[in-house]
Amino acid sequence: MRQLTVVSGKGGTGKTTLVAAFASLAENAVMADCDVDAPDLHLILNPTIKEEMEFTGLKLAHKNPEKCTECGLCQEHCRFEAIDQDFNIIDQRCEGCGVCVFVCPEEAIELRDRVSGVAYISDTRFGPMSHAKLGAGEEASGKLVALVRNNARIMAEREGRDLIIIDGPPGIGCPLISSLAGTDLALVIAEPTVSGVHDLGRIVEVTEHFDVGAAVCVNKSDLSDAKTKEIEAYCEKKGLPLVGRLSYDNVTTKAMIEKKSVIEFSDGRFSKEVREVWGNVMKVLA
Repeated sequence: MRQLTVVSGKGGTGKTTLVAAFASLAENAVMADCDVDAPDLHLILNPTIKEEMEFTGLKLAHKNPEKCTECGLCQEHCRFEAIDQDFNIIDQRCEGCGVCVFVCPEEAIELRDRVSGVAYISDTRFGPMSHAKLGAGEEASGKLVALVRNNARIMAEREGRDLIIIDGPPGIGCPLISSLAGTDLALVIAEPTVSGVHDLGRIVEVTEHFDVGAAVCVNKSDLSDAKTKEIEAYCEKKGLPLVGRLSYDNVTTKAMIEKKSVIEFSDGRFSKEVREVWGNVMKVLA
């Protein structure tokens, strides 16, 4: 079983558009949306949810008022100011660190699981899909990403699927690391801009650190020939496969409005370029 993660240094570079297109081209794949903070692959794939499970991330402190003597030690030691003047716990500020449990002489506080999000297992017209939604302001997104990936792996093994296509989160933080570690290939979507070239370098550094192979696709490549050539030169210097260049085309927006992948929506220039990228990615993965 191979795992392909589509990543970029920021949002809006075309990851989800490309993953949806890949889903329509793949013959035996499982899709996983690992951008749990702001998932949007479901907007195109329109999944039918078959199973959902609560995700518990950080712990939450709970006080037993019958045991509390209001000695104030919990309030004194809480660095997050999650204990108010009446010695009640403010859920929104509690980070589940447990210092209040440790210092309470009456054992009046305990840590309990906090529901931080929901993970889903679904069916789509292109095959199974694993996805999730992290609650607003919640932490532990990396753990939720790990759950999404594990669910995708279980489905792939159970149904004999030979590829997992992962829609990765933007940036280089914990969710990205959780989406990337252990995959077979990171497809980095780069834009021909000053920030795009910078983001490409940051993502490649992460792939190198975790010993994950990387390939590069330039999206909106016709916006700046100079920056596109700079990306090409960078790939040549680093020995990275350049699997394709995608032109700027508003067909992607039109397809999303119709809840379709660009492959389903049109057989125009952009779709032909995506098919070429897909073919090259499969060669790198082979």
